[in-house]
Amino acid sequence: MAIQLIVGLANPGKEYATTRHNAGAWWLQAVCAQYNVTLQTQTKLQASLGNAELNGIKFKCAVTTTYMNHSGQTVAKIANYFAVPTDSILIVHDELDFAPGTIRFKTGGGHGGHNGLRDIIPQLNAQNFHRLRIGIGHPGDRDQVADYVLSAPSKADKQQIDNAIQNSLTMLPAILAGEWQTVMNQLHQTSSN
Repeated sequence: MAIQLIVGLANPGKEYATTRHNAGAWWLQAVCAQYNVTLQTQTKLQASLGNAELNGIKFKCAVTTTYMNHSGQTVAKIANYFAVPTDSILIVHDELDFAPGTIRFKTGGGHGGHNGLRDIIPQLNAQNFHRLRIGIGHPGDRDQVADYVLSAPSKADKQQIDNAIQNSLTMLPAILAGEWQTVMNQLHQTSSN
């Protein structure tokens, strides 16, 4: 099943643009920059949305404009409006469990404590969507997580995240085509060193 919708999770507004929780949006913005996709605010759908095509596969790019814990509203609205099946959706989000510079692909599963996924699963009434998880590291203390994800990464961490994002863009054709084994083999190889 080809990917028809890629959603980068984010908190809205300039004050959050450089924070770790917006790593999913960073990835999507890098895709848009590379493939000349213009995102336009769609107030009704609560997202910045753009149309793209690569190797004959048409897909939509979206960055959520709701707060993270309401991400599911946006994803469900877009999926319903454009009749996108859940297994044709890729959600790109930050991941505390991975070091900066690590990107992993996964299909299905729970929310793992991520507030965006926590809202998306019940709103879609499904878990079989795909996820691209961008490592942001962990503060080492659960009590510090909320402040950590809402703060900017160090310069070194941001460089590692940016490098990993750029490297992962080469996998976009395989991601869109649903070649998951290829995606996992390549991503997990390149981002683990």
